[in-house]
Amino acid sequence: MADLSKSEQRVDAVLRAHQLTTEIVQLDGNAHTAQQAADALGIEVAQIVKSLVFRGAESDKAFLLLVSGANRVHEKRAGRQIGEKLGRADADFVREHTGFAIGGVSPLGATGQVEIFIDETLFQYDEIWAAAGHPRSVFPTHAEELVTLTGAQKINVL
Repeated sequence: MADLSKSEQRVDAVLRAHQLTTEIVQLDGNAHTAQQAADALGIEVAQIVKSLVFRGAESDKAFLLLVSGANRVHEKRAGRQIGEKLGRADADFVREHTGFAIGGVSPLGATGQVEIFIDETLFQYDEIWAAAGHPRSVFPTHAEELVTLTGAQKINVL
């Protein structure tokens, strides 16, 4: 495996801190979309964890939604479950609150405060793949493990 970027090293540090033997996988090319990542791994797009950052309309808080690659977030419904209307987050907001660039936002290793929520449909898969801090890198996990690692709350994003 090639050398890890600083962002990938933050993700790897979280994995090691929890004594996990999970390895970060660097894909041959960048996978800016869930479909590109799924194609590179030879898996269903639904097994890819999209890390989507939203901005709280009232609080300006960062909300990270871990969503199945096959799903599109119903923002109003998700916002009601979270307790605040969700707004779009631009690239600067995402980097400021997570330390990651869009396309490589990982559920692990955020540098700022983010509240994390996980799509309940991810729990139907034995193995899912999440971004590891760079558009080229992912790591295998499962939904329960992500909840343990991140404290994510389960929601219905549809």
